[in-house]
Amino acid sequence: MVVLAAGKGTRMKSDKAKVLHEVLGRPMVDYVMASAREIAGPDVVVVVGHQADAVKAAVAERHAAFFALQDEQLGTGHAVMSARSAIGEATKQVVILCGDVPLVKPETLKELVQAHETAGRAVSVLAVSLDSPTGYGRMVTGENGALLRIVEEKDASAEEKAIKEINSGIYCVDAGFLFSALDKVKSDNAQGEYYLTDIVEIAVQDGAGAGVVTGGSAREVTGVNTVNDLETVRQMLEERPT
Repeated sequence: MVVLAAGKGTRMKSDKAKVLHEVLGRPMVDYVMASAREIAGPDVVVVVGHQADAVKAAVAERHAAFFALQDEQLGTGHAVMSARSAIGEATKQVVILCGDVPLVKPETLKELVQAHETAGRAVSVLAVSLDSPTGYGRMVTGENGALLRIVEEKDASAEEKAIKEINSGIYCVDAGFLFSALDKVKSDNAQGEYYLTDIVEIAVQDGAGAGVVTGGSAREVTGVNTVNDLETVRQMLEERPT
């Protein structure tokens, strides 16, 4: 399991690392770690960067974990590459999620892993269906339901914008394929970053197989990018049955 927790979160209007912002008195990464550890036990690698020592301390206060340092924030693909040496050689599948989705449930992660293993493919991406998917990456699938690529809103055609299944940012990937694919990812894009989403097209090109697992809810994979998002998540957590 890899938890991406290196970002600064500039839209939070704070110098504090994004994942350290609190929801109901707990850093949001604490909620993510609780779900991650139900799946992977202590085999969780937390990728840290901005305020690395503070994030490590906040995680270690409640959870056993490994840590990997992302020196520069050069995209999600680069963040996962930073975790390479911390992932055990015996690892067969790697679940990747962000440290800013405090509502994600362990049951949803378990379902993703089970569906991935049953399908026997290289990459599985958790998707949720939205009536109004504007602003999210769309899951473009083929006639047989296989995932072909993930297209961002700004790059989507009118037909692709009509797709209601969106990328949650949560993946299950065969470990061997993951790092061979990341070695092929290029940063020749407007942001100059290495995107994790590129491994989907690499899996398709290599014939390794990529697919969608639709599960959970839009609320569950709500990411926190702004102070308003933080308040929204707080309200959702207060409403969630215990």
